[in-house]
Amino acid sequence: MEERFSFLDPHGHRVAALLTIPNGGTDKIAILCHGFLSSKTSSTNNALTRMLVGHGIATFRFDFFGQGESEGPFDQITVSLAVEQAHRAVDLMSDRGYRHIGLMGSSFGGLVSILAASQRKDLACLALKCPVVDFAEELRLEFGDEGMAQWKATNTIPNIMGGPGRIPLHYAFYEDALRRIAYGPARSITAPTVIVQGDKDEHVPLHQSRQL
Repeated sequence: MEERFSFLDPHGHRVAALLTIPNGGTDKIAILCHGFLSSKTSSTNNALTRMLVGHGIATFRFDFFGQGESEGPFDQITVSLAVEQAHRAVDLMSDRGYRHIGLMGSSFGGLVSILAASQRKDLACLALKCPVVDFAEELRLEFGDEGMAQWKATNTIPNIMGGPGRIPLHYAFYEDALRRIAYGPARSITAPTVIVQGDKDEHVPLHQSRQL
């Protein structure tokens, strides 16, 4: 069974979500955090939902601020805001009676999941697929000095997914990301954790997962 869902984050932004429950119900759920410039119905999230529901585990997929069907202009997203939304998702599923809650994140969602998990003791497990650990470093490597200067001057970035034109994104995202590097916080994680990272990833540096 699939239920369209929405909730409010701590700032009153409406967040769109999908709750998928296996036949017969369950008290186990995985909260899936998508990547940058993606959505709750990403290919990764959809594949994981099919697999997990088939094994009797519900999933809760949601769109980060300004992405998919969630409210807010994308250019104002920050890592800190995304972490707050992930916390709210976990709290909501706990309130709905789920007693075994796992958190899974891909790429940007991996960074969000690491930071959220580092602040909680109620997660059953944490799964990370090509997680960003230091987004500020990744962006510097991606854009170079000239690209970073252009970003600061214009509050726009190249389309890192390969599309034409530039994408509005406030430079405050980078400044926030500098304060949200996950290596240190990861030391506080108590949940069993698995990391999956390939060496052909074109966006997320492999050395970040190795260092993590």
